[in-house]
Amino acid sequence: MRKQDPPYGRNDNRGLWAPICATAGAAVWAGMAVLARMGIARVGAIELLFLFAPLVIAPLGMELLRAIGGTDPFDQLARRLQPLGAALAVVAIWLPPGRPAGLFALGWVVVCALMAGSGLVDLARALWSDAGGGARATFVVMDLGRMDLAVGGAWLVASRLGMRPMGIQEPIGLLTAVHFHFAGFATALIAAATLRFAERRGEHKWLRRLVLMVAGLPVVVAAGFVISPVLKMSAAVLFSASVAGLAIGLRHYGRRVEDATARVLLQVAAGAIFAGMMLSGAYAVADYLGSDVLTIPEMARTHGILNAIGFCLAGLLGWLVENSTHPTVTEVRSFQTEVEREPVH
Repeated sequence: MRKQDPPYGRNDNRGLWAPICATAGAAVWAGMAVLARMGIARVGAIELLFLFAPLVIAPLGMELLRAIGGTDPFDQLARRLQPLGAALAVVAIWLPPGRPAGLFALGWVVVCALMAGSGLVDLARALWSDAGGGARATFVVMDLGRMDLAVGGAWLVASRLGMRPMGIQEPIGLLTAVHFHFAGFATALIAAATLRFAERRGEHKWLRRLVLMVAGLPVVVAAGFVISPVLKMSAAVLFSASVAGLAIGLRHYGRRVEDATARVLLQVAAGAIFAGMMLSGAYAVADYLGSDVLTIPEMARTHGILNAIGFCLAGLLGWLVENSTHPTVTEVRSFQTEVEREPVH
């Protein structure tokens, strides 16, 4: 059963876990970037882009999940193992593709699998419960985001082993892992937090459908690489449009949060992802037409940075700051839990 944690205060040690892990992870990531620049570490832009997920985005995302939806044993174990799993992911990326790199990558897969298990159990509970449409949609989106991590982790292992599943060549394999960590996991959590905020204001009806599209389309986009170029292009354009719509919603509701720092962070996130999705949609069409006006390395340096740092980092931080200073999101779930437990007379 998922346990609802009470809101933490400034002196609560539980609130220090995510900042410590994310800050340490950012330091490691910056060190890897410097070593790569110096030629000591043979790590490219796509590898660095991936590493930003387990080192920085994952602990922030786990903390936002805890703040909105509480924890269960799977979540708690994943949080404990996240630093070790992220360190093993760094080793896996450092090593050349092969069996040793694949074995180290399995360390991160364990964390991803635990998160996915939590999501699967909670998804069944969310679909079975009598929560309102907006509340149910919030939980479903969070759970789909958790499960995206398992898919991303599996593609990391395949990439580091040097496998070519379904004939997919590198760097597409590693980019698929990047896709499910950022476009899947992190984007779903930001969408869920935005919907939760909108739901409290009674303005969530249009946003509910949008965030469900945002959470579901990453799988369709990935499937398009195997099934059909037309499906790949269509799904990518639709996903870009849905996330651009989320950017508009994030800008709208981000201006209404109570914390000033959170307002700035959410506005930055909205602007970054809107620009990033314009690039993503243009790339999908250009790729379908066979044009090289936008290449994968160029997309990694532009769209990748806008998405990973501008949107995912700023968006997760924005909702975490807002929840830590005005934790009404958690209180709503706590209230619902107490109502469900109250005996009927």
